[in-house]
This record gives sequence, structure tokens and C-alpha cells, in this order.
Amino acid sequence: MELDYKAIGKRIKIARINADLTQEKLSETVGISPTHLSNIETGTTRVSLCTLISIANALNVTSDDLLCDNIIKSKVQFEKDIALILKDCDEYEIRVIRDIAEAVKESLRRDAHLRKLSK
Repeated sequence: MELDYKAIGKRIKIARINADLTQEKLSETVGISPTHLSNIETGTTRVSLCTLISIANALNVTSDDLLCDNIIKSKVQFEKDIALILKDCDEYEIRVIRDIAEAVKESLRRDAHLRKLSK
């Protein structure tokens, strides 16, 4: 299995922004250079396990929060992501998003046989 370092980097960046930290401050806390952190966030550098754990601890998130795009059983994290997306929506936006989600779910289930064929 190949890890998606761009997805990991994107989640690190989102968590850093949500923690209201600059790259400079986070890199200082973790003990890496700002350039290295930037490369991790863009996925151009592979993050080591030790650095990933240090980043997760500094951002007060779990490693699952950062790795969920690479983990098969990550429903709980994606449910949290959806809740965050919906958090600041008004009633109209919630209704439209619900309608879209329902249509996508129906389409996925209707065409599930195509997923099996592509494997």
C-alpha cells in the first residue's frame, strides 16, 4: 500500500490553521525547519512516523485525524469532517447538501456493480 502524502499534508495544514498556528510556530514546536514543514504540507516530502506523532501532539489531534485518508476503517473521522463542514451552514445550505448527499448515495448504491467490475 502506498501512502497518500499529499492527503496527509493537507490534513496537517488544515489542523494547523484550525489551531491558529503559523508554519514557523508549529515547526519550532515540533523541532523541524519551516521549509521541511512546508514540504510535508504539500506532500513533496514524506513525513516520518516520529515527526507525524510530534505534529499530531503539537496540534492536539490524533494520528488517525491526520492519516484517515489512508486508513480503510475511518468512518468516524469522516463523520467528524462532515460535521465540521456543516457547522457554519444555514438552513438552506444544509437542505441542499442533504439533497446532494442523498443523490450521491443513491447513485453509488445503484451503480455498486460497476465498482465490483472495476476491481
